[in-house]
Amino acid sequence: MSEDLIPGPEQDNTLDGRNPLLRARGLTKVYHPGGDVEVRALNGVDLDLYEGELVVLLGPSGSGKSTLLNILGGLDAPTEGELTFRGEDLTDADDRTLTQYRRDAVGFIFQFYNLIPSLTARENVALITEIARNPMLPEEALALVDLGDRMDHFPSQLSGGQQQRVAISRAIAKRPEVLLCDEPTGSLDVKTGITVLEAIERVNQDLGTLAVIITHNAAIAEMADRVIHLSDGRITEIHANRERRPVRSLVW
Repeated sequence: MSEDLIPGPEQDNTLDGRNPLLRARGLTKVYHPGGDVEVRALNGVDLDLYEGELVVLLGPSGSGKSTLLNILGGLDAPTEGELTFRGEDLTDADDRTLTQYRRDAVGFIFQFYNLIPSLTARENVALITEIARNPMLPEEALALVDLGDRMDHFPSQLSGGQQQRVAISRAIAKRPEVLLCDEPTGSLDVKTGITVLEAIERVNQDLGTLAVIITHNAAIAEMADRVIHLSDGRITEIHANRERRPVRSLVW
């Protein structure tokens, strides 16, 4: 894998002259689990993320990856710092604005599929398309992840990888500008995980969606445009791959 170290966002606020889709400055998240104990999940994170790129966030458990993803997706608010989406400040946004941001602009994929077992794959996706602003048809979204022939099956009739692809289909059916993936292959074997990553890659390439993948698996980093390393709530390194390696060729 060929890679180039690149400057942090404080040194270079644009990528190839483009403005960032998401811009974070000084993001800090402090928890007080009890008494005088203070936990800093994030500690002054600066980050620019761009339309159409695929980014991998690498780091051990407790490094702040999920906290950062939740703030980027409007699920949590920073204790300090600033987050903007297309130049609009989300840091002090009210609940209505954040709800609209999550509904219209962001798709979430988690390690666990969170499908409704009494609904078919098509019906699980339709839950999103019925409330989205400019959705795909459920059939279109399922076809994008190669599940066109399984859309009338219930989750219990699908493998783990197929259920995760239904979850991806549900997330992208609203045509989100941002796709946030928290350990999407964490509960899958290697072969199935590759199939899931290929589906995310296809969405990123075909729809031009910014895709951010959290993982502790360094091999997955080779499929990314950029790799961001976190440790103890800080970004310790950002590097760009000169070429994205095809998912099918990854080994772990």
